[in-house]
Amino acid sequence: MPNLQKTAIVTGSSRGIGAAVVERLAADGFSVVINYSGSADAAQKLADKIASLGHKAISVKADISKSEEMTAMFERATSEFGGIDVLVNNAGIMRLSPLAETDDAMFDEQVAINLKGTFNGLRLAAKQLRDGGRIVSFSSSVVGLYQPTYGVYAATKAATEAMTHVLSKELGNRGITVNVVAPGPVDTELFTRGKQQSEISAITGRTPLGRLGKPDDIARTVSFLVGPDGGWINGQVIRANGGII
Repeated sequence: MPNLQKTAIVTGSSRGIGAAVVERLAADGFSVVINYSGSADAAQKLADKIASLGHKAISVKADISKSEEMTAMFERATSEFGGIDVLVNNAGIMRLSPLAETDDAMFDEQVAINLKGTFNGLRLAAKQLRDGGRIVSFSSSVVGLYQPTYGVYAATKAATEAMTHVLSKELGNRGITVNVVAPGPVDTELFTRGKQQSEISAITGRTPLGRLGKPDDIARTVSFLVGPDGGWINGQVIRANGGII
């Protein structure tokens, strides 16, 4: 698949796991759309890096929680590259709080980005991806860990998994696969922000492989799912977590 110069949109991909996914898919031969909402410089720097390696990339600003901005990004990808073959719903936020102490703003923000943003991407991809395409959304292994303070975040990710199972059945007749990658703890700002080193070390110690995941670990998983060898994987949740659950 990748050798045919197909196109992939990766949301929230100016840094972290998203940036690693973009770099891997570009190396695999995809033209890539780097989506960002606030990190314009980082997104353009990544696009320039990819271009310097002989690959095609553009950066596009879009708030994934707003359907009109997502629509504009899909239109830009189509006009720039002729069509879309892959959507990776990577963008997301994590706000931790006991349920009893979670205010409306914290709840609404996570639902808007993690759930509605993913829904916006799934809905557009279902209509606009070329036959034989791939959709990969991000959940989290906390859906299975049920840890305190992760209630709302885990709920948005569980909903992503549910939509994925349904959409995989709706798009099967077009040869489009729909899957979820659910990372465990990965060494990114999203995971480490607000945590003490002792807490990070404790979590690391619970992982059988004895380390945090790296963005490239997750990028390789996405590469498999959207490439030719992943074509028989559909409607699944791949828990890329080093065995923590």
